[in-house]
Amino acid sequence: MGIEWWQILLLTLYAGYQICDELTINSSAGSAVFAGFISGIIMGDMKTGLMIGGAMQLTVLGVGTFGGSSRIDANSGTVLATAFSVGLGMNQSQAISAIAVPVAALLIQTDILARFANTFFAHRIDRFIETENYKAIERNYLYGAIPWALSRALPVFLALTFGGGLVNTVVSYMNSQLSWLATGLETAGAVLPAVGFAILLRYLPVKKHFPYLIIGFIVTALFATIYGDVSAVGTAVTGLSKGFAHNFAGLPMLGIALIGFGFAAIEYKHSMEKHEVVAGQGSAEQQETVIDAKGEIEDDEL
Repeated sequence: MGIEWWQILLLTLYAGYQICDELTINSSAGSAVFAGFISGIIMGDMKTGLMIGGAMQLTVLGVGTFGGSSRIDANSGTVLATAFSVGLGMNQSQAISAIAVPVAALLIQTDILARFANTFFAHRIDRFIETENYKAIERNYLYGAIPWALSRALPVFLALTFGGGLVNTVVSYMNSQLSWLATGLETAGAVLPAVGFAILLRYLPVKKHFPYLIIGFIVTALFATIYGDVSAVGTAVTGLSKGFAHNFAGLPMLGIALIGFGFAAIEYKHSMEKHEVVAGQGSAEQQETVIDAKGEIEDDEL
């Protein structure tokens, strides 16, 4: 199929926009699953884009940035993995492990370069603050978006423009001469979401809320089994009666989501009641101590 010039252009523009959205607007357009959605639409295969974007989103579930630290760029990795998977017929799991993850890790360096470049505009803003030149402050603040956008758009453009032939050759060679390596990469790509869940559970207050974790696991297992059997029965009935055409595919996740929302609402209400009681008792210092003791994340869990 290949990758057309207009697809390269649109993917490059999106790659530059998504980091600016993540830093300022926060409309969720700077998330991996959204990157897969947009890339899938541009490449003409939204399902593949969502599958890759969802896998990368799960991979970085527990990964965050604090202060000026950099993290892997799952969004740009998703864009390139989706483009090469759809455009060159690459296996999804293989594209995740062989392209998305390495690219996401590599773009940490361009993220650091963007931060360094922005210090130029930051120092200009400091000077304009002293002279109270507010228009110049606004302009230089907007200029800061240029290094950020280029830190993502330029690598994506170069990879899509010059990397297609190389990636196609490598994929063909892997699938023929190195089939064992291709199988290993596919397996690694499939288990990466589990790594994201593990990181997330490491930093969540699991010890404090372990009953919810157990209940969630049991409910998920039961619903998946029950609705899986119901769906199988429905498929069998559909084969016998053309008038029966119900779809049960969305029921398990909907039921689990509603149960999770119910537990979250109960916990939130319970926490608010505790804070109201604390607010009406003791000195300000005592209240602060009690509130800290009830925090979501404790020192021994970090």
